[in-house]
Amino acid sequence: MDVQAIIDKHYTRGTRLYDIFMSHATDVTNKALSIVQNHPELAVDTRFIEEAALLHDIGIYLTRAPHIGCKGRYPYICHGYLGQELLTAEGYPKHGLVCERHTGTGLSLESIIQRKLPIPHRDMRPQSLEEKIICFADKFYSKSTPGKEKPIKKIRLGLKRHGWHQVKVFDEWCELFL
Repeated sequence: MDVQAIIDKHYTRGTRLYDIFMSHATDVTNKALSIVQNHPELAVDTRFIEEAALLHDIGIYLTRAPHIGCKGRYPYICHGYLGQELLTAEGYPKHGLVCERHTGTGLSLESIIQRKLPIPHRDMRPQSLEEKIICFADKFYSKSTPGKEKPIKKIRLGLKRHGWHQVKVFDEWCELFL
């Protein structure tokens, strides 16, 4: 798989959006690979983690998020399933699942329906260890402050706005991955 070719197909080098996308994707990838390196007992697919972490936000350009240069027509919450559709069409459905399942600590079908989210009605919680590691690593970085790792306390506060179950999952991941 040529990850860079997929990125270049959807993002224009030298643009603000490309720089933000790549900075965030690289931060998340490095954090995920650091977790893997510190926990060889997890015996995960390192190459897959590297590829999927770089691509986890591939769908953001299709959304409306002017503060990071996204001029698409969909609400930002849609970037996960849009990325999944895009990577599945490229022939990488497993990588696409990472896109779909990385919002918060994942979105349950019940939560999607209760919150009336404009996304497909299906369970979108990470299943594999690789998906969980990338989802966890993603929580440490914001696209609006590239390169700056968030403290755990700030991550927990952000997740709490979406329900204590999100914080509970994050805390379980802290025990497992830190």
